[in-house]
Amino acid sequence: MSGLNAEFIPPARPVIGEAEIDAAVRVLRSGRVVQGPEVAAFEEEFAELVAGRHCVALNSGTSALQLTLMALGFGPGDEVIVPSFSFAASANSIRLVGAEPVFVDIEPGSFCVDPEAVAAAVTSRTVAIMPVHLYGHPAAMDRIMQIAERHKLAVIEDAAQAHGAALGGHPVGAFGTAGCFSFYPTKNMHSLEGGMVTTADAELARTLRLLRNQGMEQRYANEIVGANMRMTDVAAAIGRVQLRQLADWTEQRRANAKFLDSKITSMVTPPVADNVRHVYHQYTVRVTGDRDAAQQRLTELGIGNAVYYPTPIHRLKPYLTAEGKPGDWHLPETERAAAEVVSLPVHPSLSQADLERIAEGANIAGGAA
Repeated sequence: MSGLNAEFIPPARPVIGEAEIDAAVRVLRSGRVVQGPEVAAFEEEFAELVAGRHCVALNSGTSALQLTLMALGFGPGDEVIVPSFSFAASANSIRLVGAEPVFVDIEPGSFCVDPEAVAAAVTSRTVAIMPVHLYGHPAAMDRIMQIAERHKLAVIEDAAQAHGAALGGHPVGAFGTAGCFSFYPTKNMHSLEGGMVTTADAELARTLRLLRNQGMEQRYANEIVGANMRMTDVAAAIGRVQLRQLADWTEQRRANAKFLDSKITSMVTPPVADNVRHVYHQYTVRVTGDRDAAQQRLTELGIGNAVYYPTPIHRLKPYLTAEGKPGDWHLPETERAAAEVVSLPVHPSLSQADLERIAEGANIAGGAA
């Protein structure tokens, strides 16, 4: 396989088609561009993805996490259990409200938080658990909810990468106190930028609506101190177009992953837990040899690849001790994953020829590692 002169296969390819452009132009021409009818319609339509829960649209997935913590009243002195193997936004949202993240390890198969580690981390200061449905694989929500119920803890699902994923036929974002989704351009569906909170609690939903809009439902009738984290109607209109395509895109991602599973032999392909619907935001393999060499070879072959995440959150600068060192965390599976993972293209724009090149390239690169 030469690959050196072949067209580069990007690791992700956001879709912005004519339908999305038409929707944006339609809203711009309407003059109703912020927190209007498109946002309301997007919230109503997204509810079908999360078992009919209340949906509150926001300007980003990070805002969804932060506002949920604010709405629940969490702050200084509180602890929130969260995996360190995630994007920094998971922990950042906790710090932004003044609470402290308590980092726990992951399961080696799903890359999601280990329920046993969660149970061991609960203290008198713990107020919530924030499982992350990483790469599109649901966390073990059945076991996590049992822990939360036993200790009377809130559960805030970070579902930024898991639109349409499910465990036991039940969708992510519909297990915990709240679910938080992202609509960043590289996600399984997007709105250029945006987020959504899903919850079964009508009062929590109302508080979130107040918080996103300066603390008011009626103009100038501020009820609480709020922020400006509204979604624009342009973003919502694009999100509605994308939502209608999500089911087909998800099946294509799953089919692409199944093909790669069947062909890649020199890297460890992503396992899927029983009774799980994986939506493959990322197709993440493990390289047990020289990962840098494998990535270099993949790139030479024209195959996009990336490491999510090379530095666990607990090793990032904002989370180091005053001495500039990681805290006293014991996270062996997190450290191993950070050293071994590589994500390969799995997006629905891939052709069959692309998939064959990815699989062949992965085998070559894995053998060279």
